Amino acid sequence: MEVIGAGLAVIGVGLVVLGAGLGIGRIGGSATEAIARQPEASAKIQTAMLITAALIEGVALFGAVIAFLVAAG
Repeated sequence: MEVIGAGLAVIGVGLVVLGAGLGIGRIGGSATEAIARQPEASAKIQTAMLITAALIEGVALFGAVIAFLVAAG
C-alpha cells in the first residue's frame, strides 16, 4: 500500500511542476505583450511579473515538499 502512495506522490510532483511551468510561462507571455503595448510601464509590469512568478514558485515548492514527504513516509 505504501508503494501506491509513493507513486501517487510522484505523480503529484509532476503535476505541481507542470502547473507552475504553465503559470510562469503564461505570466511571461502576458508581461511581454503588455510591455509591447505600453513600453513606458515596463518597470511596473516587470515588478508585478516577478512577484507573481515568485508566489507561484513558492506554491510549487510547498507542493513538491509535501509530495516528497508523502513518498518518503
